[in-house]
Amino acid sequence: MSEQSEERAVAVPEQKPGDTERPGPTDGPEPAEGATPEGEVTPKRLPGGPRGGHGWMNAGMPAERSMNFGPSVRRLLRRLQPHRVQLVAIITLAVVSIALTVIGPKLLGHATDLIFTGVIGRSLPEGTTAEQAVAAARAAGNDSYADMLARMDVVPGVGIDFAAVGRVLLLALVLFLAASLLLWWQGWLLTGVVQRTMLRLRADVEDKLNRLPLPYFDRQPRGELLSRVTNDIDNISQTLQQTLSQLLTSLLTVVGVVVMMFVISPLLALVALVAVPLSVVVTQQIAKRSQRQFIAQWTHTGQLNAQIEEAFTGHELVRVFGRQHEVEAAFHAKNEELFKASYGAQFVSGIIMPAMMFIGNLSYVVIAVIGGLRVASGTMSLGDVQAFIQYSRQFTQPLTQVASMANLLQSGVASAERVFAVLDAEEQSPDPTEPARITEPRGRVAFEQVSFRYAADKPLIEELSLVAEPGQTVAIVGPTGAGKTTLVNLIMRFYELDAGRITLDGVDVTTMRRDDLRGRVGMVLQDAWLFGGTIRENIAYGRPQATEEEILAAARATFVDRFVHSLPEGYDTVIDSEGSNISAGEKQLITIARAFLAEPSLLILDEATSSVDTRTEVLLQRAMAALRSDRTSFVIAHRLSTIRDADLILMMERGRIVEKGTHEELLAAHGPYHRLYQAQFSQPVVATDSEAVPEPVAG
Repeated sequence: MSEQSEERAVAVPEQKPGDTERPGPTDGPEPAEGATPEGEVTPKRLPGGPRGGHGWMNAGMPAERSMNFGPSVRRLLRRLQPHRVQLVAIITLAVVSIALTVIGPKLLGHATDLIFTGVIGRSLPEGTTAEQAVAAARAAGNDSYADMLARMDVVPGVGIDFAAVGRVLLLALVLFLAASLLLWWQGWLLTGVVQRTMLRLRADVEDKLNRLPLPYFDRQPRGELLSRVTNDIDNISQTLQQTLSQLLTSLLTVVGVVVMMFVISPLLALVALVAVPLSVVVTQQIAKRSQRQFIAQWTHTGQLNAQIEEAFTGHELVRVFGRQHEVEAAFHAKNEELFKASYGAQFVSGIIMPAMMFIGNLSYVVIAVIGGLRVASGTMSLGDVQAFIQYSRQFTQPLTQVASMANLLQSGVASAERVFAVLDAEEQSPDPTEPARITEPRGRVAFEQVSFRYAADKPLIEELSLVAEPGQTVAIVGPTGAGKTTLVNLIMRFYELDAGRITLDGVDVTTMRRDDLRGRVGMVLQDAWLFGGTIRENIAYGRPQATEEEILAAARATFVDRFVHSLPEGYDTVIDSEGSNISAGEKQLITIARAFLAEPSLLILDEATSSVDTRTEVLLQRAMAALRSDRTSFVIAHRLSTIRDADLILMMERGRIVEKGTHEELLAAHGPYHRLYQAQFSQPVVATDSEAVPEPVAG
């Protein structure tokens, strides 16, 4: 979606406190209290704080039951498939590195045997043979000592061969150094793979958000959605970075160590392997309980973000109504829920590490006792026992590491599920493969028996028909909730029709590409939205390829040029996204200039002058008059004084056009428009629910 069409697609006024005309940015009923887009039940709103479109007390909490852990992990790992070559290299480097590391204890055990043999040899009489020394020990009744001597390659009277010990230690040093370098290389490759995967994931989420229909954002709290696409993706990145390498090396270490243990002593290897099923059972039982806690932790994190974001957005309103204490109470309540969930998740999962260490220590004690007995009996050498003890430590350590990573892995998978929920959300209907195009744009808009409703059981617009001829200014007026903004949003295809059709210059808008349709429409909204940047950049957003002269011409035509020269940097004055360093009227003039620069064939003005003073309104009216010339315009207005000169005025009530005509014709008819006009300029008129609604005017 282009920048221009993107801005038009999302530039819909946010719901104001107390505004019941739109759910989020549009007309129609709000979602039921406690309901989310997926139909899940959430806590109801508490008193205090602005009741805006973000819904910070109705944060759309996902269900407590997550997807299965296994499928979620497999889906996450499938995102690594584009990096198959790097993954093969990573696995190869890990295998070689672990193989070199596993050989190390065996070499050190050989060095121990050389030292021990030298010590024993020096204690034996010089000039005798090893067989004589063994026979002498048996004659003395020391059979265990004799068995040990028989297994050793001892030379009586000869001490430690330091040269041989040095060579073995040097070889072990080289192996350990090579293993470390290979492991570093593997980590460097893995970091690149993980970060590129996260780059694609962020891009996929961004593309997905651009394909989601507007109703999805109406029902999603902004802070909750931001938490999913920022905090949760960051958590996935950290999880993959910290667990993939360690899991791979840990599993390979276990395999290599088991092989070496069986080579040294099958009996001790079987003793060591008894710890594996015990470790698995303990880990599974603990992980099963902590997974629910991690899901709750990240759910409450998203809700807290949504609450904070909206509380700060409506900070002035909160203070005006003196609701600070209620907002603080709501924050502390949600913060307490997050604390309990986080504490439970970390505490429960933290039990895994001590449990694994306890099992590992038991295994170590058993191996040490049995190994000592076998050395004394001469069935094993001291070096082999030392190597086996090292292997037992290397065997239990990876299991302990894998167990300790369970909390991080569960946290990452819980975040992945939340991100996948966004990626799996139902998208808007795709654009047609062979879209229709408007060859001669004139700006004729026709509604043909259009019906639309937000909720299936609550009709809003029923069989509405109207025609806006090229160059006409069509004003839409009516009470709050009548469907005025919904009408123009249907033109933009922010929502899809239930029945009927809308045509632009004779072409059904559903047969056009959305960016083509929206590229022909300019919108000026009640809430003037500016981006962080200069005034020049904000105007140029309407048509990025515009020249400097075209930008200045648009600014002069819409009276922006009048106030820009009073600013320190002129058109290069930097404004923030809230536009706090310029007035509301000046912000609105900039948005009108932006729409003017886009040169649309159809113009939509939605309450563009409702929040400015009378003097600024005069300037805005002149600017919009210049903008409306030679193009079809839809003007939504509550101030009837601003639409007196409209070519056609549509009076809407409850989604139906009950009157239409010029200002003078409608006043002379003494109908709903006349009552509305008198309410603004004469005396208040109180309408009741029992008041009859006039029959709709045929299109």
